[in-house]
Amino acid sequence: MAEEFGRSVQDGLKLSKRIYLGKDRAVTPPKPPSHMDKSPVAYLPTAPMVYAVISNPGIVDNPDIPSYQPHVHGRCDPPALIPLQMNRIELEADSYLDTAFVKISGSWRVHCVMGSESCDCRLAVPMGEQGSILGVEIEASRKLYYTELVAIEDRKDLEKEFRIENGGFLKPHTFTITIPKVDGGSTLSIKVRWMQKLLYHNGEFSLIVPFSFPEYVTPHVKKLPRKEKIQLNVTTGTGTEIVCKTTSHPLKELRREVGKLGFSYESEVLTWTNIDFTFSYAVSFSHIFGGVLLQSPSLHDVDQRDMFCAYLFPGGHHSRKVFRKEIVFVVDISGSMEGAPLEGTKIALSAALTNLDSKDSFNIIAFNGETYLFSSSMELASEDTVERAVEWMSMNLIAGGDTNILVPLKQATEMLSKSVGSIPFIFLVTDGAVEDERHICDIMKSHITGGGSIRPRICTFGIGSYCNHHFLRMLAMISRGQYDAAYDIDSVESRMQKLLSRISSTIIANITIKAFDDLDEVEVYPSRIPDLSSDNPLIVSGRFQGNFPDTVVATGFFGDLSNFSLDLKVQKAKDIPLHSVSAKQQIDLLTAQAWFSENKQLEEKVAKLSIQTGVISEYTCMSLLETDRGNQVAESPGGHKLPRQVNPQKVDSQGRRRIFLRNLGVGFGNLTATAENLRPGAEEPKLPEAAEIIIKAASNCCSIMCNQCCCMCCVQCCSKINNQFAVVLTQLCTALACFGCIECCSEICCGGQET
Repeated sequence: MAEEFGRSVQDGLKLSKRIYLGKDRAVTPPKPPSHMDKSPVAYLPTAPMVYAVISNPGIVDNPDIPSYQPHVHGRCDPPALIPLQMNRIELEADSYLDTAFVKISGSWRVHCVMGSESCDCRLAVPMGEQGSILGVEIEASRKLYYTELVAIEDRKDLEKEFRIENGGFLKPHTFTITIPKVDGGSTLSIKVRWMQKLLYHNGEFSLIVPFSFPEYVTPHVKKLPRKEKIQLNVTTGTGTEIVCKTTSHPLKELRREVGKLGFSYESEVLTWTNIDFTFSYAVSFSHIFGGVLLQSPSLHDVDQRDMFCAYLFPGGHHSRKVFRKEIVFVVDISGSMEGAPLEGTKIALSAALTNLDSKDSFNIIAFNGETYLFSSSMELASEDTVERAVEWMSMNLIAGGDTNILVPLKQATEMLSKSVGSIPFIFLVTDGAVEDERHICDIMKSHITGGGSIRPRICTFGIGSYCNHHFLRMLAMISRGQYDAAYDIDSVESRMQKLLSRISSTIIANITIKAFDDLDEVEVYPSRIPDLSSDNPLIVSGRFQGNFPDTVVATGFFGDLSNFSLDLKVQKAKDIPLHSVSAKQQIDLLTAQAWFSENKQLEEKVAKLSIQTGVISEYTCMSLLETDRGNQVAESPGGHKLPRQVNPQKVDSQGRRRIFLRNLGVGFGNLTATAENLRPGAEEPKLPEAAEIIIKAASNCCSIMCNQCCCMCCVQCCSKINNQFAVVLTQLCTALACFGCIECCSEICCGGQET
């Protein structure tokens, strides 16, 4: 989909050369850099962008200066995407703990369509680290549009309303939505909101927002003012001083308080910014520190219990040593892992082995329908052993066969059953789903129980969308492990290396917070607190009833197995929306629990939390609600505007239309795709309706003449024909009608309808 999107933008830029800009223009017609000419991926959005969706190239013209345009035969299939010119852009970011809430406001003009015509427009929003869309508001010339989450009651009935072109994810963390029938020459005012994670490295937090606009979105009118504005608020919640490190734009400091910063930037520009917005800061602690934030629920909250958020930050300098590790790499080598997924995995594992300490030990289990062991026992990570392991992976990690996860997990657990004086890890990599996933969780849960000793951590890494990410998250959660994923196969190596670095730098294990035992009722997310790494802060959240003491104690083990104990100060969170900050974490973990337990009440709880906070889930669906500009709107509990009296029907009693987007969740795995060894990202190609008619007709024709079926031949040919060949093919089929193939030609020319 991403490459097709890029090619459509390429076509749109070529098509936009038809637009007459007039003699008094500030810029030349869009001309992409030469290095982008042959790479569709280079045309993917690097900032919020809006495109005119052009199926009929004849409507492309300057709405202000109509010009003579030669007649265009045919249509664009798939439609071309012409980037709209941007008149205004504003970025607002509010950072709390390890989460940032971003809002982009801007206006785009449909500068490429005749004033008497209209076209669909497509909004594309690339988001930052682990970005999750929260909502979109759109003002068009005659309509208002608002996104809303609704609970999925009947998935099958709702799937009938889904259309790929309505919107969804173009690629991981790049959200798209289509705005129907926008008049040529009109202006779209758009607000889009999302949440994303801050990056953490060496004691510094970094916020990176995609904000690099290509040159061709700059308006060609000289006198049109172009303003870009950035506003940033940072609230750490720690009550400590903040030290600014780097920034991409010349921010002006507006306020500085303990634990809080405020900045702004505003400028009139000739061309829009072509770099992402970045900002990094550090809190003034060199040692491990933490605290607990409390907050009462709002009146609109579906859960009226109080909220808490406990955090532990590793600090900037780490005098404490990391744990000695025993790690078993369990690697999926089924047929679907062939190519980039397996190659990226090999590179990441080779780097991880090289970084192991000589006192660490490891083993490798490759699996498909069978298992293949590097060694019958754990091996010390000496230089010679690591070299042999890398060579073994290059010889034995060859994709082929099906997927069986339980057997290698059992073998890995047995290898680590006698670990002493170290922290044991099982690092599972897979791109597939299996039928016995709940049974696997039960088996692993029975092996990993509480107690003072350090039990094996199952760290899971999912590749693509065919594996069950909720199963992988559940495995990690029950064992205090870590989970991550690469939905885009190009990011397998980088994301896997980050996860391996995180687990390799564990400095505190078996963390508990004793105050939880004294509360009347408490829910903790995750229920088993993960270990603290020097590469990542630890944040747990939840709900409770009872009285929190003024100070609570966090305990655990250091890498030298000495006891860790830290007093955590409890304070009210006045300026941090805890329900929003913790929403994504709670929804993800509750969804994993709901899948594992098959509990309908938990599913309903997730759906309510999703609707309340605007965070997408498996049990809610995003829709775009269309209403006339004159209709009254009301404030929702989340703070964004929604039309009054909305209901989950396609059209409500007042004629307002609801357009459903595809389900934005990651799903619960695809057993069929796994059984067929479909590679991550591969989708069954769906040809346009016209092509399907030609294929069917050609197949009928061939069967009449040859008494044989050649459907695959027709599929391969018809999916690649150009317009000229389509004309010749039509003429040929017309000629065949003279030989009694009238039905064939009728389907090609008329779609099977009566003439």
